[in-house]
Amino acid sequence: MLALQNKRILITRARGQSSELAAQLEALGAIPIVIPTIEIAPPESHSSLDAALTQLDTFDWIIFTSANAVEVFAPRHIGTDTQAGPSRKIPKIAVIGPATARAVQRIGLHVDLIPPRYVAESLAESLSPEADGKRVLLIRATEARDILPEALTRAGATVTIAEAYRNCIPAGSIPALQQLFASPSTYPDAITFTSGSTGRNLVTLLEAANLTLPPSLPLASIGPITSQALRDLGLTPTVEAVEPTIPALVQALAGFFAKSNG
Repeated sequence: MLALQNKRILITRARGQSSELAAQLEALGAIPIVIPTIEIAPPESHSSLDAALTQLDTFDWIIFTSANAVEVFAPRHIGTDTQAGPSRKIPKIAVIGPATARAVQRIGLHVDLIPPRYVAESLAESLSPEADGKRVLLIRATEARDILPEALTRAGATVTIAEAYRNCIPAGSIPALQQLFASPSTYPDAITFTSGSTGRNLVTLLEAANLTLPPSLPLASIGPITSQALRDLGLTPTVEAVEPTIPALVQALAGFFAKSNG
């Protein structure tokens, strides 16, 4: 029998980003239930990003903290590069982890730095030794934590923050959650959380739907930052991935149910 045979797993990621997690869960026999608690939307304005792109060659580093940031950067960079004439020098590129690195590589660029742990704290620690006197462009979500820019500024860098997208709450998920939690017979066997935002938004959606999470429902977190965000919401993670990646999250879930069934 497969490790997650017939386990109904709720995925709270944005709909456009849920396919990898769903596919890996299905490969282990699970039944993915995709109800996004996040919707990726443009920021109020792309002015800060567009202004930075017109002077891209004045930066020493670009930092991408998600694949979403790369996807917003790519077409806007191509547009400014075309207007500027011949292709300009691209600064060194640092990313938060392997998924973001793959997104950078897909647009034909080279990744110079991936931290040993795929969190902002580790990225700041890896970049800080060579930050003094450097100009850094940080492309990120509007709601991102300030750990990274604050640490690099303390290390002597001049950090420009360019907002590439916002994480919004999809109101259309409320009816789906109401149906899922209509009775114990329809409850999922576990819920996955891939960011603090997925947890915060799920709580907001549940409140709007006049629902509460069953206390015994296993909650699977992709890593310590997400786990802390869940605790701040009064939720206790049952499972935490050994590293903040989708494969590690799936393996952690498989290990949890193997012990439960054993």
